[in-house]
Amino acid sequence: MVSKSKIKTHNTVSFRERYMYPEQELDQLLKPQFSKFFIVKVEDMIRLIKLPVPPTRATGHSLIYLTAGEAIMTIGSDTYKIYKDECLVVPAGQVYAFASLDINKGYLCHFQNDMISSRFGKQELIRDMEFLQVWSHPRISLDKQSSGFVAMLFKRLLLDYTAHGLNNPDILQSYFIALLCELNKAGKQDAGKIPAPSATISNRFRKLLFAHVRSKHQVSDYARLLSITPNHLNKTVKAVTGKSPGKWIDEAIVLEAKVLLYQSNLSISAIAAELGFDDPSYFTRLFKKYEGTTPLSFRKRIEKS
Repeated sequence: MVSKSKIKTHNTVSFRERYMYPEQELDQLLKPQFSKFFIVKVEDMIRLIKLPVPPTRATGHSLIYLTAGEAIMTIGSDTYKIYKDECLVVPAGQVYAFASLDINKGYLCHFQNDMISSRFGKQELIRDMEFLQVWSHPRISLDKQSSGFVAMLFKRLLLDYTAHGLNNPDILQSYFIALLCELNKAGKQDAGKIPAPSATISNRFRKLLFAHVRSKHQVSDYARLLSITPNHLNKTVKAVTGKSPGKWIDEAIVLEAKVLLYQSNLSISAIAAELGFDDPSYFTRLFKKYEGTTPLSFRKRIEKS
């Protein structure tokens, strides 16, 4: 059986080799050690990407913040559209994809955890940043005041990065920590509308789902891990997210299947086994229910594109 570790998770170097055009302009945008941290204007980067980018994962986190226009991206099982004063977050390890050349302006920042760990407590800081967790809601909407702060911080980071790369780590880290804190505050304000106990259960369920999707397919499996009843889990997750835990599980399975179909040569039966299904036909029916086509047809469509 193939483990997750054998499915390609891109760092910035391998993503550049696979999905970026090899132009000199890109060398000017991305400074030395760009695998650790980079910040660019969205409108400058998107023109250099070979679209579409299929479902894939990255080893680092990405932030997209718009000052004008709109951006569309699939993160996890859902597709999101953001506008001015909104931010999309793709946490490390989350599956994402995008296909369109959107008309927009703003900032794209990509970073590894160690960007903030050399002088700050990584574990404590990252743990507190819920929006950087793979199970978090990826869209952050900012009010006028917060958006002003965030835009200023992005601009300051871009100015220093463009001029000096990572040669001024103290300045970059200080402004970057401030940026993350502003986004974290805005994300918590949105989450604060949900009762804390319900939010905790929902978040823990999604975290467990990400860890066990290939082996646990029943709502009762996760209810047992959370020491609550399946009925309580159903009601809570549906109230918080608008989707039942059963649908979350199904969508997570299909998402893993799409990554395997894109990034491996495994047969459909082998993919079904990799995802914990003894019956390939059941897996095929589940996939078709959500994608409208069979896994085999889906793969043929990939090969044509």
